[in-house]
Amino acid sequence: MTDIQKNLIAGEWLAGAGEIENRNPSDLTDLVGVFAQASSDQLDATLDQAKVAQREWAAYGMERKQAVLNAIGNELIARCEELGRLLAREEGKPFAEGKGEVYRAGQFFTYYAAECLRQIGENADSVRPDIEIDVRREAVGTVAIISPWNFPTATASWKIAPALCYGNAVVWKPANVTPASAVALAEIIHRQDIPKGLFSLVMGAGREIGQRLVESPKVNAISFTGSVPVGKGIAAAAIQNLTKVQMEMGSKNALAVMDDADLDLAVTLALGGAFGGTGQKCTASSRLVVHDAVHDAFVEKLVAGARAMKVGHALEEGTQIGPVVSEQQLTENLAYVELGKSEGAELSCGGARLEMPHQGFYMSPGVFLNTTNDMRINREEMFAPLTSVIKVGSYDEALATVNDTNFGLTSGIVTKSLARATHFRRNAQTGVVTVNLPTAGTDYHVPFGGRGDSSYGPREQGKAAAEFYTTVKTAYISAGPV
Repeated sequence: MTDIQKNLIAGEWLAGAGEIENRNPSDLTDLVGVFAQASSDQLDATLDQAKVAQREWAAYGMERKQAVLNAIGNELIARCEELGRLLAREEGKPFAEGKGEVYRAGQFFTYYAAECLRQIGENADSVRPDIEIDVRREAVGTVAIISPWNFPTATASWKIAPALCYGNAVVWKPANVTPASAVALAEIIHRQDIPKGLFSLVMGAGREIGQRLVESPKVNAISFTGSVPVGKGIAAAAIQNLTKVQMEMGSKNALAVMDDADLDLAVTLALGGAFGGTGQKCTASSRLVVHDAVHDAFVEKLVAGARAMKVGHALEEGTQIGPVVSEQQLTENLAYVELGKSEGAELSCGGARLEMPHQGFYMSPGVFLNTTNDMRINREEMFAPLTSVIKVGSYDEALATVNDTNFGLTSGIVTKSLARATHFRRNAQTGVVTVNLPTAGTDYHVPFGGRGDSSYGPREQGKAAAEFYTTVKTAYISAGPV
């Protein structure tokens, strides 16, 4: 019998109302584990305890909080190979990427450990005589964190770490597709010097546990990463209680390749940006906007590079592209391939399900040619190892095409022109802009977020996280006569 991995409810590991199996998308015969599904009563109980624990945690000294976050981060870094292997096994990204993700998750915690000591307020003189003003930030309260499966450890960590740093309690609902990584992180946090129930893990279906969580008046703030439709549903639920909301949602990122670009560099950036993580990144380069002067040469190199990429088991040496995360995701991906063809796009390579030695959800990386920006494959987030090439005749047309989207997360340009790079950086309507770099790949100490349908609410990461995880208090002090 496989042990059932439990939820962390009000400080105790408890079985739930049911359980689900978690299988390796690289090899469906490999059972990663069986995971409990929380009940609504358990959710209510853990929210009640979180309120009590948050008050105790907020009163901890700065260095005590710092020690907790440092311990979490250092353990993640020390165990990045072990936990990276687990992550790759359950999600399907190549082992090297899984290891790197866990290491980066540790860096989020060590960064915010240092931020525990940098919470410095402001002071001012009043417009009234003999009155001083003190402005400082305080914890917002209990934070609900709903994280995705594509970066199950890193995305959760860049939300949990600042939440704890600034004195909040956390109730975390991870994606049901990647519960093993969630339990591993929860075990590390639970072992630390924190009040009982300060941090909770509630695994369950989004339509049940997730919905009840965002509707709860016991939640003071919600941080969510996922799809636009789910995000809009969360916002509608949250407004009923005037709950603070931060959301990172869809994207349709573009990499513009100009006529003066280093083509070898451009192809390397496009391949990594489009197909890294099996295309299952919110920062993936799903649109390649290419100047017609270099279009044919770029496409020849791009297609050759895509065909040469090794698709395989996530834990096998040399694998560049692992399986997609689930059968449902694979079905949706293949439907987009057929949609692209029906819209008149030419599938120059890939885009097919692959039969491999292990039964899994394997798909070859696909490149669409002769596409226009009004096609659905260039308007909708596919979250697949698929990318589209859009030919343009000038830099101005390239910039207009990059900006012609409902989304606005990341964009990039490949050029040797400082003038173009500067103009693009200032005029691309995205929250993140890259120059001669892939659209995917960001640092942990600076703000992250987008525009349009990509993001809603305050930015994540770096010092900007304080805007969401804290609330401002302004105090007026009269010293009285001397």
